[in-house]
Amino acid sequence: MNHYDFSTRFSAVYTRAVEAYGQGARSADTLLPADDKAWLAANGITAQNLLDYAEDHHGYGGEPGLPQALAIELVRRDYFLNVQGGRAPSVFLDASSLPDKAETVRGIAWLPRLLPKARAKLSGELPPSLMYLCGGDRKFFKAHDILPAEFLAAVWRLGKDEVIVDWLVRRSGAKG
Repeated sequence: MNHYDFSTRFSAVYTRAVEAYGQGARSADTLLPADDKAWLAANGITAQNLLDYAEDHHGYGGEPGLPQALAIELVRRDYFLNVQGGRAPSVFLDASSLPDKAETVRGIAWLPRLLPKARAKLSGELPPSLMYLCGGDRKFFKAHDILPAEFLAAVWRLGKDEVIVDWLVRRSGAKG
């Protein structure tokens, strides 16, 4: 694997995924050729991740876009290679265990739901039914002026929910 060229290769795979989705590919199995899927897996990324980005790209005016996707997947890749030793997880988050979308922590809506989603994204344990940086996540990040990759890195770096919430309040000026 050529680590130095990750961004260039990811950009090409992202572009192929967006194009394939535009041409009718609607499943992770049919979205990309086998060599792209193998390369993604070697970097801790799934074809489902690219399907989610491509689907939203076509459904939401280009969002989240290549720059956001690349930044997120760089954090995920770093965690995968350096914390998980390049080993894919065998357990996935149970989507039904997530807090309700309306729940708040210190008055901040969506955050109780976003925290376990971010942890699952970081560790590769997000089930195919969930996307990190879905429309609700994007609304949250825009409202708090936080980069999605920055939040993901903070979840890794800071660890505990209380510390992450304190950081978010300081960083975004949220009332909490």
